[in-house]
Amino acid sequence: MDALIANMVSQVKNGDRDAYEGIVDLFKDKIFQLCYRMTGNRHEAEDLAQEAFLRAYMNIEKYNGEYKFSTWLFRIATNLCIDRLRKKKPDYSLDAEVPGTDGANMYSQLSSKEPLPEETITESEKRMELQAEILKLPEKYRTAILLKYMEDMSLEEISQAMDIPVPTVKTRIHRGREALKKVFQQTAVSK
Repeated sequence: MDALIANMVSQVKNGDRDAYEGIVDLFKDKIFQLCYRMTGNRHEAEDLAQEAFLRAYMNIEKYNGEYKFSTWLFRIATNLCIDRLRKKKPDYSLDAEVPGTDGANMYSQLSSKEPLPEETITESEKRMELQAEILKLPEKYRTAILLKYMEDMSLEEISQAMDIPVPTVKTRIHRGREALKKVFQQTAVSK
């Protein structure tokens, strides 16, 4: 796979735009998922993923092959997401009441195409709660957690994508996990 991507990158550097479409096809879902998990907003994630691919295309000459192309692309997307999150303060909460309703919150507004068994609903709620708590983490911990557990990247790949040393990656993952653990322990005690 790496050889195929390296060949496609080489073709793009030689002016073949169709080769870049192939690169986009290979990575579009993963880049969108990363952006969505970092921002929690589908429309922003679409915009950021599109911008990441545009920036990668415009800067393809700067890619030197020292790292995997996917790591370089994830780094671009991650940096765009971090920049967007720094500029934007959270303006909503999934627990906040939806205006014009009798106490309904955003959780209650999520649609389902078919009724699910209670266990599936409970699992889904846990995932949503986890996603909401991940979004509350400081961006440096959130990014490390998402790249490790959602994108299944190695510590070395995360180090390259975030441009930080591996020990710092380990620390951020550990602190992010501890923060999440603390929140869920408090939630369990209060129930």
